[in-house]
Amino acid sequence: MFIKVFTVVGIIESCLFLGGLVWAIFLWVKGIFPILLRLGNGFAKRKIAIFAKGDNLTSLKHLLADSKIFKEKNVLEITKKEDIGRATRASIYVVFWHDWADDVADILRQKPDNCALIVYAPYDLSRIPNEQMRCLDEKRNTAITNFRGRLLNDIVTSMITTSYDND
Repeated sequence: MFIKVFTVVGIIESCLFLGGLVWAIFLWVKGIFPILLRLGNGFAKRKIAIFAKGDNLTSLKHLLADSKIFKEKNVLEITKKEDIGRATRASIYVVFWHDWADDVADILRQKPDNCALIVYAPYDLSRIPNEQMRCLDEKRNTAITNFRGRLLNDIVTSMITTSYDND
């Protein structure tokens, strides 16, 4: 008698365990897998436009390459106002604020809604004026950072959260 009861209980527990396992796999595939897929595609395919000049451009490009996260071939260098149109192929804009402060309005006009804009304004240089902060805040998918480590984090986060229409 006890063996039959334990057999039935064991079958019920096994069914519940398998059902829970299937449910957990379903939730993982529905929730986590798409994020990992987007991130992997982002690292492999998405273009990053760096708006910087001189040593600042070299420094930011090396920051991305040295992280071993981003492919150097996916980095577009924008060094002068006339080249802003080249950034249309990119899905993430990284702007060194102090090199492009006078031309940010042109960059904002160029930037599509589904494109992330990350403004890097090192803390040891001048502060972004309030009026321009307001203009940046009005645009979607815009972030401002003062630290290089945070810059990398913002780029990775932007790859997860923005659209892939540009790819």
